[in-house]
Amino acid sequence: MNYVWLGLAIVMEVFGSTMLKLSNGFTRWLPIAGIVLGYGFAFWLMSLALKALPLGLVYATWSGVGTILTVLTGMWIFKEKMNRQAWLGMGILIVGIVMLNLTK
Repeated sequence: MNYVWLGLAIVMEVFGSTMLKLSNGFTRWLPIAGIVLGYGFAFWLMSLALKALPLGLVYATWSGVGTILTVLTGMWIFKEKMNRQAWLGMGILIVGIVMLNLTK
């Protein structure tokens, strides 16, 4: 169940980050509410995962997978472009996250 909490925390963090982009510099109220809810739930869910998982593993997985999913969300929703270096960087992140989780 601990990885379920972590996975949900990641999804909520990506939601909060997406709402941050949609808030237009904190000028649109509905996305601002999404930011507060997204990040609030993300940290609460991450705290549940931390009851049984190590801090370093949780934070590295949360931030790394969250970064990758946020980049993919930016590409899909906002039509942001990626170059070869960015793809390589994401690949390195994935390898690092997998390696870190295998050491648990």
